[in-house]
Amino acid sequence: MNKRFFAAIFAVILMASCSTTKQAANDLAINSPIETTIDLSNVQNDKAPVTINPGRFTQETVTYRLPKVIPGTYAVSNFGKYVENVKAYNYKGEEIPVTKLDDNSWSITDAKALDKITYFVNDTYDEETEGGIGKKVPFSPAGTNIEPENFVLNLHGFIGYFDSLKNNQYKVNVTAPADFVRTSALQKVNSTTSEDGENVTTTYFATRYFDITDNPMMYGNLDVEEFQVGDIKIVLSVYSPNKLHSAKSLKETIYKMMKAQKTYLGDINSTPRYDIYVYLSEQKEDSPKGFGALEHHTSTVVVMPEDISEEALAESMIDVVSHEFFHIVTPLSVHSEDVHYFDYNNPTFSKHLWMYEGVTEYFATLFQVNQGLVDEAAFYNKILTKIQRASQMNDAMSFTIMSENVLKEPYKDQYLNVYQKGALIGMCVDILIREGSNGNRGILSLMKELSNKYGKNKPFEDDKLIDEIVAMTYPSLADFFDTHVIGDIPINYNKFLEKVGLEIGEGKVETNYILMDGAPIVGGDPEKGTIFFTDKVLKNSFWAENGALPNDVIKTINGTDLTLQNANKVLQDVFMWKPGMDVEIKLDRNGEEVVIKTTTTKSYTTGKAIVEKADATDAQKALRKAWLKG
Repeated sequence: MNKRFFAAIFAVILMASCSTTKQAANDLAINSPIETTIDLSNVQNDKAPVTINPGRFTQETVTYRLPKVIPGTYAVSNFGKYVENVKAYNYKGEEIPVTKLDDNSWSITDAKALDKITYFVNDTYDEETEGGIGKKVPFSPAGTNIEPENFVLNLHGFIGYFDSLKNNQYKVNVTAPADFVRTSALQKVNSTTSEDGENVTTTYFATRYFDITDNPMMYGNLDVEEFQVGDIKIVLSVYSPNKLHSAKSLKETIYKMMKAQKTYLGDINSTPRYDIYVYLSEQKEDSPKGFGALEHHTSTVVVMPEDISEEALAESMIDVVSHEFFHIVTPLSVHSEDVHYFDYNNPTFSKHLWMYEGVTEYFATLFQVNQGLVDEAAFYNKILTKIQRASQMNDAMSFTIMSENVLKEPYKDQYLNVYQKGALIGMCVDILIREGSNGNRGILSLMKELSNKYGKNKPFEDDKLIDEIVAMTYPSLADFFDTHVIGDIPINYNKFLEKVGLEIGEGKVETNYILMDGAPIVGGDPEKGTIFFTDKVLKNSFWAENGALPNDVIKTINGTDLTLQNANKVLQDVFMWKPGMDVEIKLDRNGEEVVIKTTTTKSYTTGKAIVEKADATDAQKALRKAWLKG
């Protein structure tokens, strides 16, 4: 999962400046598919009716549950909280008692007579709550949407399971208006149209409950593009409520990115189809706000803000979707028993978030320079940013202990470090393997070897993974893991960068036209409603060379008046400027109008940078080439 939320650059003035208990054999019910129906044609007050027909039970009491936690989220979602009016009926059509056990569980005591269960599902997008640093609960890409124009069907929010029947097959019927566009990677087995022609019921098949949680759907007023990337069929589904973006406008970005990913991965992936579901939020009070994505074996759900430029959305999609696609390596292929035998209501967690999320994030960063999507300077800048962000979190904390206890304090608030220090752990392991193999192997080859040894149907033992990795690689990794991953000693990144002839030092740093070191170079005056340059503007080469000064009020940018009210939109556009653009900015300097009319050039500042060591050896440079391009 990617929780690197695409937050608004500016706030206020708009500048905030996957249980190890194996599933028991089915001994409670006659083994037949559990038939479920979701009726999107009969929604009332944003509530969708659901019917569950489990077949005949042979036991007096059964428990029906919706997930408390789902794989990949590392947070308590309690999807049962969004279910109401749960009723059970016998074969005579009579209501039988249902007892609510907790937020996600219901007990039915006359189970031998149970014919069906009915209830209504509220969508989660309307009711997201705060869940810690950078989190919304449920996380939006794992959530549900029930609106006239769009339905995000993360099926774990609609369909539950009986404790001993998680390995039963499921038959999923979805009824919706005939004019709805519908996309799903679940196997479609039938489709019927109502007598009046207004509704269509589509029937899908799932081999077990895991496939319910692993195969989201999207229905409604969608824009869909299908295209091939090698032997993979990509299905891109986009919902943009105000039609600001489309699948067609994103197609080229996704194609170029996934082609590069597939080239980078080589033969590690064999999925014939990959679905990308994109929901673009209007950012209203009842809109989803947990921006990011959630991985599945053959798909990802992405939630992003709608009111951003095409360039900003494309750049975010590269970072976010590439991360999710790389999850096909881990944990979807290489994973522990905690992931493989996941308990949705009493989960335990693996010690290896450094691998599941960290290595995945590292791949999503490294492949871009490996495949020429970004230059080395841009890659180094991303690595340095991760080093800086990791240092702002608890850097003296065992990563394995944090991972194993990710739902508990004080560890859960450190979760976001999996995308910073977790990725940097991946980098260090990569460099150590390159060093030990004279550049011939790296972390990707290690993950391929682990994937061949295990794969999606065979989990590893959590406590043995690091010893296995050391045995498969080099002794230097044992000390690294013991000290910096199992242990709590902060990593001296210069020690690892030096191996490839680099260091963190002072240098010329490429920067942005509106942000430097993650902070805006503008401020706001709430009383006057204006935006002005701060002292930081003098350290930005583009603005300094064009004569901008501290306290200059920015009146217009490319003909658009800049105010506190529209600063988020206008300055996000500035954030996405590229060299070679013609721009015109009008400033107010103590009552005098100053006009900057120019063509953008690369912008630099002076500060910490990853630079080549003056005494870098040929061997170090060769190792660097193998690291970045091998």
